[in-house]
Amino acid sequence: MPSGEYLRYVALGDSQTEGVGDGDDATGLRGWADLFAARVAAANPGLQYANLAVRGRVAGQVRAEQLGPALALRPDLATVLAGVNDLLRPGFDAEEVAGHLEEMFAALTAAGAHVVTMTFPDVGKIAPIARPVRSRVFDMNARIRAAAARHGVTVVDIAPQPVATDPRLWSEDRLHASPLGHERIAAAVARAIGLPGSDDSWALPLPPQAVPSGLQAARAELRWAAGFLGPWLGRRLRGRSSGDGRTAKRPELLPLSTAPPVSPVDTGLLEPS
Repeated sequence: MPSGEYLRYVALGDSQTEGVGDGDDATGLRGWADLFAARVAAANPGLQYANLAVRGRVAGQVRAEQLGPALALRPDLATVLAGVNDLLRPGFDAEEVAGHLEEMFAALTAAGAHVVTMTFPDVGKIAPIARPVRSRVFDMNARIRAAAARHGVTVVDIAPQPVATDPRLWSEDRLHASPLGHERIAAAVARAIGLPGSDDSWALPLPPQAVPSGLQAARAELRWAAGFLGPWLGRRLRGRSSGDGRTAKRPELLPLSTAPPVSPVDTGLLEPS
């Protein structure tokens, strides 16, 4: 479907699509999907937008919890981004995760939606401690591209772009995009579907910055492990998720100018992701 003809955009996914890393639970999350929706709405003033994403969800949960509601909204444009939470778990099964993604691709395209997905950047370059899962990322990206090709899904191929692993595009936890990162992702998705005014500038490198010394880098790793890795592992050991008790921030199709109601769980009463 050519750009300029979208009336109903629905976003499915986890924390990245929810907008974690761009805003907070007290003031509200923005994120790449919101920014992308604004770009779509600029070319389609009547656009309505729903965001079903919930942080902490693995691909199977995204399919089980979000696909049905998404189909009920009859989108003509949908984004599907899931699998990162699976990659980080010990029992990761690439075939199973790819199967969940492909089922969503198949169902949404069969319902007439233009579906967009994206590949994952090399997490080993973003968080050195994550290097052991690099092979999983490369495998998943190959599976995503193959499944997308089978169903006519547009792939925003972020993975090969050097800028994708620039630390300035990532928040302090190294798992979620920073506000700048969310802006770049939104621009990349807009370019992938050919929105008017979009271009390849999202992939341009950022200005050079000073390289930290070995000691500075080591201290940064320790701070990150204490501030983010430790709490994340603690939740895993307790069988908890940052998304426990949370619901989608924008479950119904609404015009961009209409803010969804804020539920109690959106006020930061639960531990952050």
